[in-house]
Amino acid sequence: MLEKKALMNDLMSANPHFEAMAWTSGSAGASDAAAGAKLAPYDRKVRQAWQEAKSAVRQGRSYESAALAIRGDSGFVLGVPDGSGGQGLIALIHADAVDEVGKHQRRNMRLVPYPDNGRFRTQATEPGRLKDKQVTSGDANGNASHYAVNEVVVKLRRQLTPRELLQLRKTLNLSVAREHRRQTYVFRSKTLGTAQLIDYFKKHWNPVFAEPHYLYLTNDGKPAGRLTPLGSGSPLQADIVPNDTLYGQYQWNLPEIATERGWNVTRGKQDIIVAVVDTGVQLDHPDLKGRLVKGTNIVDPSAQPEDDVGHGTHVAGIIAAEVNNNEGVAGMTWYTKVMPVKALDNSGAGTTYSVAEGIIWAADHGANVINLSLGNYAEAQFLHDAIKYAHGKGVLVVAASGNDNTDRPGYPAAYPEVVAVGATGSDELRAPYSNYGDYIDVAAPGTSIASTYPGSRYAALSGTSMATPHVSALASLMLAADGGLTNDRIAELLGKTAKDLGAAGKDAEFGYGQIDVRAAVEAAAGQKAAAAAPDRTAETDVQNTGRPDVVEQRLLERLQNLLSNLLGH
Repeated sequence: MLEKKALMNDLMSANPHFEAMAWTSGSAGASDAAAGAKLAPYDRKVRQAWQEAKSAVRQGRSYESAALAIRGDSGFVLGVPDGSGGQGLIALIHADAVDEVGKHQRRNMRLVPYPDNGRFRTQATEPGRLKDKQVTSGDANGNASHYAVNEVVVKLRRQLTPRELLQLRKTLNLSVAREHRRQTYVFRSKTLGTAQLIDYFKKHWNPVFAEPHYLYLTNDGKPAGRLTPLGSGSPLQADIVPNDTLYGQYQWNLPEIATERGWNVTRGKQDIIVAVVDTGVQLDHPDLKGRLVKGTNIVDPSAQPEDDVGHGTHVAGIIAAEVNNNEGVAGMTWYTKVMPVKALDNSGAGTTYSVAEGIIWAADHGANVINLSLGNYAEAQFLHDAIKYAHGKGVLVVAASGNDNTDRPGYPAAYPEVVAVGATGSDELRAPYSNYGDYIDVAAPGTSIASTYPGSRYAALSGTSMATPHVSALASLMLAADGGLTNDRIAELLGKTAKDLGAAGKDAEFGYGQIDVRAAVEAAAGQKAAAAAPDRTAETDVQNTGRPDVVEQRLLERLQNLLSNLLGH
């Protein structure tokens, strides 16, 4: 028992979400090995759930309580039997991450006004017009773009001399004057508004363009609730089934798009890089070990591109979480590297300047694919210049369409150089939140997608932000199959090999259809389609056991590992 208690203490030290743990024996009258907080101070419902868990474990059954009040927050009691003798582990787990992620996702799903105009000094405007509008509800974000109220982005026809720049500082009362490459500048005035700044430059400088400094927001959605089982019409034709602990139960998305079959052609290459221009990535996440290359922090150049939101880490895991390592989730690629480029701040928002700089940095530092799970409804020539620069260097740019269920074109997805991605669910229907329109190129799974999350945890999220990295990862696999493919050729093959959904041919809901990994990598490799594997739907249908909205499966996985250690002793 002392050895078991030491192991539990070690687990609790490594994961502060555990409030209390106990190893209970099936023997009548046997004492439990306990660790962590005493149960006496807790609410009666917590103590009752603990006893129910103990009883279930002794009967060889698993147990999970309803949500419980724990020190002003939420939590639950979990019971995991060892499967052999009526003994096992009981844990009281604090689920504060559920609330933490939920708040962030409610903003990004536009369920509340976002961003905070007071914090960013931004104003909402009608896309394509500098006509301010009020955003007092989340729904109103669907037809609004946000810009900094006292800033302007100007592309001049030549570079300013130091004297000219000094004169502008005085004339416009500038507090910020940042020069971007190719004679593009971002100016912030202490006294003038955006419209006045635009008028000034158009009148006096004949610029290539003068436009608002737009804000770009993440395109993820709400935390996934219950994972929907795959229907009988979606057979899982699997050849290579990874042993990652969450794969069989939660990752419906990879079999749905024939990833397992595609791995028979290629699993990626280590010299292929997907840049995730986002909120950063948890650099020491255990399921991303060895999968990251050097990135950058545009928001704070003196800092590492660490993720303080969760969005970028989730996107990175969809692409490159370690496969077949008996841990967490499986990414779509086994070897592809992720380049973390932090262009969005700790609220999940970033300026045109930071996103454009992130794109250019990634293109200049070896990225083959750039993933943009972010967007706005206003065209920004400044950002478009950066995308054209990356495209001209041979980089494939992939972007999310948005989560407002609107056909209004979202940018950067709607730019012609970008592969625009919509989201589907396990029913192969357009996700109810996913934007649509003639600019959509392909669709990919976006609902209830399990992936890595900061704190060395895992979460299931929904949104076109989650669909986009599926396409970016597939593009990296296609490059692994044939390194000579151009970005335009990859975009073409993505459409040609997609599974046609909805109306025949290209349509506004799915573009050319939902991506098909097997067909795409075979086309890239010049192979003919292999015979389909047997239908294994009955074996591998996704089931849900009622986990909390955020899949705190890192905890479950550690519990299972601990059980193995305890039984081994």
